[in-house]
Amino acid sequence: MTWTPHATVAVVVEDESGRFLMVEERSNGRVVYNQPAGHIEEDEAILDAVRRETLEETGWRVEPAHFLGIYTYKAPANGVTYYRFCYAALARERVTDRLDDGIIAAHWLSLDEIRALGRKLRSPLVLRCIEDYRSGRRYPLEVVVDRQTQTP
Repeated sequence: MTWTPHATVAVVVEDESGRFLMVEERSNGRVVYNQPAGHIEEDEAILDAVRRETLEETGWRVEPAHFLGIYTYKAPANGVTYYRFCYAALARERVTDRLDDGIIAAHWLSLDEIRALGRKLRSPLVLRCIEDYRSGRRYPLEVVVDRQTQTP
């Protein structure tokens, strides 16, 4: 058996009123809520994945501002281990209403509304990333360097 972890990004975006950009989506036959998140594509720079996934899932153009951390999660449904590179980003503008397949809608929700979702959160990491962000966790973007973003 070959172990094949999945590399993903997740994005915490807070607006000026303290609400967070969330994605309502279908996953394994359930409707769940998540940050904008998804797999890093082959040869894609991580920050490009942050921008792309957020745009595809929410219609919002964002600019990464801080790195929050790498979170590890083994999904009980499929046994896959996910490495989630989580970032905080600033919302710049909504540019489209067209969303990825499987995405029901993008919502701006308060922290209390997110906590009330309970088991409707896609994984425990959704709330954990927001709480880490709210606690002040912030690292410079340069903490994570991939070959596409290295300068000579």
